Amino acid sequence: MTLGCTRAVGLQGIAGFVVDVEVDVSSGLPAFTIGGSPDRSCAQAPGRVKAAAANSGHAIPNRRVTVNLSPASMPKLGSGFDLAIGVAALVACGKIAPEVVSDVVHIGELALDGAVRPVVGVLPLVLAAARAGVGHVVVPIANAPEARLIRDVQIHPVAHLSELVARYAELRQRRVPTPVAEPPMVHRDPPQTPDLVDVIGQTDARHALEVAAAGGHHLYLVGPPGTGKTMLAERLPGLLPELDDQQAMEVSAVASVLGRLGPSSSLQRRPPFVAPHHSASLAALLGGGSTRVLPGAITQAHHGVLFMDEGPEFGGSVIQGLRQPLESGQVVVARASGAFTFPCRFQLVIAANPCPCGLGFGKGTKCRCSALQQRHYRNRLKGPVLDRIDIQVFVPAPSRATLVLSPGETSAAVAARVAVARTRQLERWGRTEWRLNAHVPGPLFRAGRYRLPRDVTRALDRALDRGQLTLRGYDRCLKLAWTLSDLSGVDRPTADEIGSALCLRQPDALAA
Repeated sequence: MTLGCTRAVGLQGIAGFVVDVEVDVSSGLPAFTIGGSPDRSCAQAPGRVKAAAANSGHAIPNRRVTVNLSPASMPKLGSGFDLAIGVAALVACGKIAPEVVSDVVHIGELALDGAVRPVVGVLPLVLAAARAGVGHVVVPIANAPEARLIRDVQIHPVAHLSELVARYAELRQRRVPTPVAEPPMVHRDPPQTPDLVDVIGQTDARHALEVAAAGGHHLYLVGPPGTGKTMLAERLPGLLPELDDQQAMEVSAVASVLGRLGPSSSLQRRPPFVAPHHSASLAALLGGGSTRVLPGAITQAHHGVLFMDEGPEFGGSVIQGLRQPLESGQVVVARASGAFTFPCRFQLVIAANPCPCGLGFGKGTKCRCSALQQRHYRNRLKGPVLDRIDIQVFVPAPSRATLVLSPGETSAAVAARVAVARTRQLERWGRTEWRLNAHVPGPLFRAGRYRLPRDVTRALDRALDRGQLTLRGYDRCLKLAWTLSDLSGVDRPTADEIGSALCLRQPDALAA
């Protein structure tokens, strides 16, 4: 037989797709070519495969070897196709029975001595194989703990190509394959999150943080340096509940693609916290890359928190690039090779100083910035991006009197109330695609069963008529009011919740 076939999995963004690997060994001038849109790393597989096969005692004949990776229209990225190409080539040479590998997915990079090296992105690769109905997946032994997170497929770890060939020979003879000694499973303790009790004073900001956690709202904190803005943002993940199975799988898949999941035996259950530096580029924030398109910071913060400290210091294009992802919950990175879609349903927290020197706001301050400098600095966050941020609060400098105050509530106490509020939202939106008030389209709150009476929304209507709110801001206040009612335990918002929502969204006060 001169034709060998098996299967592999390719990766596009963070989604995998099954690839049919076909190898033909025929007479002619010696050559080893790969077709099917391989990238540079994948196109270099012939050298690795030939050396690995020879050093494993199963040399590939010096003939014309043609490899086809189907579907040919999809780009094949990385060295994870090495093992599948090597197995298909050995099938074509008659050294492996074709029936034992035809419907098996092989993932792994081959070393020159035949060792099977780990690759990144194994979790979404195995998940794609399972969804395609594949029953058996061969992975590098170092990737086995990560691959076993997918329960719907049987994982076969392998350390060396010769070992795999021997196991296939045993299967052909209907013998039980020799078991493989796997590395011990690693059980990671959940990371310790900072506690809210460390924040002194700041009653209004703490309340805003609780509302943001309860409804999934974006948060803008502005105030002088040293007032606790960063401390508040870092404690937001500690108020959020653990991720469910679907969310944990999505977050873990992103970490796997970036090679950050590690030899873990469990999915990531805690919401991620990502804090890029203000010098980050647009590609670093949204995703991209020259040779391989990778998820950016907003995707790394999927189902978690994206914290942008010193928000006005970020580039203008970087800040404006958040507009579409904030609305849709996904970002599309377009390149010449295709369009890559990444999920990015995150909570945005922006912290900013009132002016370049940070000492503005209030009488008696030592601010040396001119009015023009202050206006220019604050205008970097004005417009559509700031209008999409639900909660906007001022964090004042604490006085000496706050040092003698009793400590505030712990994160556990606040998280308990957040969990109750989120349960109420889940009961309300359980039959829809949304889970939190912040994710629900605004028009739904202005019509039908969720429309509030005129006497309840009177203050909100007046602010809209006066131009103090845009229609988007109007909808954001309605969402905040529903979250406040969930925290209070009432069925529907009243005029008090509407007034509190307006107080939590005070752009005019921040610009004063």
